[in-house]
Amino acid sequence: MSPTRLLVLGVVRMYGKAHGYQVRRELLTWSADRWANVQPGSIYHALKKMAAEGLLEAAADEPEGRGPDRVAYRLTASGEAEFQAGLAEMIADTEADGAQNAFAFAAALTFLPCLPRERAVSLLRQRLARLESELGLVRDTLEGTSSWANPAHVSELYRLWGVNVEATTEWLRGLIKRLEEGAYVMADDPGHHFGAPPEIK
Repeated sequence: MSPTRLLVLGVVRMYGKAHGYQVRRELLTWSADRWANVQPGSIYHALKKMAAEGLLEAAADEPEGRGPDRVAYRLTASGEAEFQAGLAEMIADTEADGAQNAFAFAAALTFLPCLPRERAVSLLRQRLARLESELGLVRDTLEGTSSWANPAHVSELYRLWGVNVEATTEWLRGLIKRLEEGAYVMADDPGHHFGAPPEIK
């Protein structure tokens, strides 16, 4: 699943039903075009495509005279399942290509409270374990200097990679600790959590 699809499903879910302009406006107020590479045109495309796939259904047309593209959508049962599966995958997975993985994780982090606390912690621990393994690979590569191909300065790329992974693993450990200590309202906590559909507020 792409970051755009997850975000669009999440916003429609959060509103209960929403039309394209509403989803676009919400995501742009989050600056999702910057941290998840969400483009306005891709929002409308995602809505129509996911409706064709049965993940969304048309709820109602807005009153006439309110402007174009005012079909409101809501999640189907398949859409909810797809949202939950995509959310879990994007939190735990580190295998996607660099920029795409960063966009996916940013999108998933936005809707982290839609998961039960223990589930969120478990998925974050999976991501942490994969990054720790990645960090070990970077260190092994840097220590095995005899295996380096020319030019030697390319090792700086691995050093940068290592610094970034180290910082991310430290942040992840902190987030896991904060969640275990009760930070944020999660899906199985009393009260309203961010991204909750209206019917369970």
